[in-house]
Amino acid sequence: MNGMNDTNGTNGVNGLPISALLAAAGEAALPVLRGVGEDQLGRPTPCAEYDVRALLNHLFQVVVTFQALAAKEDVEFGSPPDRLGEYGARWPDRFADETARLVEAWAAPGAEDGSTGAMNLPARTVGAMALLDLTVHAWDLARATGQPYAPPAGGVAELRALVGRMGPTARTMNVFAAPLPAPPGAGDLEVLLAETGRDPLWTAG
Repeated sequence: MNGMNDTNGTNGVNGLPISALLAAAGEAALPVLRGVGEDQLGRPTPCAEYDVRALLNHLFQVVVTFQALAAKEDVEFGSPPDRLGEYGARWPDRFADETARLVEAWAAPGAEDGSTGAMNLPARTVGAMALLDLTVHAWDLARATGQPYAPPAGGVAELRALVGRMGPTARTMNVFAAPLPAPPGAGDLEVLLAETGRDPLWTAG
């Protein structure tokens, strides 16, 4: 696919393995997830197709499925299971456990080598896709529930490079919406959000 077979080398744009970036992104995201109240699960998010509950279930699917992709296993993306319903009040701890397994999977020898997934993309690119979801959806959830959120800078740099390579193709596949203009004085996170079609100034109203 056009623009999707490029790599930035084994250690990406900043010399860090994808597992280290995922670990840092998880540490930044988990306080947001733990801060979601039961009464906030029906709130809208910047992803128009997801409310808070649906977005949390989607993130569960991402961190579990991308463990298998790190191991070069075949996966299928169907409708996300209702992990919140399955785990009840324990869901934040289970999410933390699965995020730790995601990091371990991408730290395994050979995880970033070769290609993986149905689209046969470079493994590093696939790992960065998990990083994108973990980072951007943590922002979505923070905005939806009125919480602060600051992702690690190194991860944002990696993701801006990823979106720059994959953006045109991802938009034709409706993975990203059309890019929006970043507000004046926007930082790297706000620019990244705008590049994925999000309004960096979005609020729940």
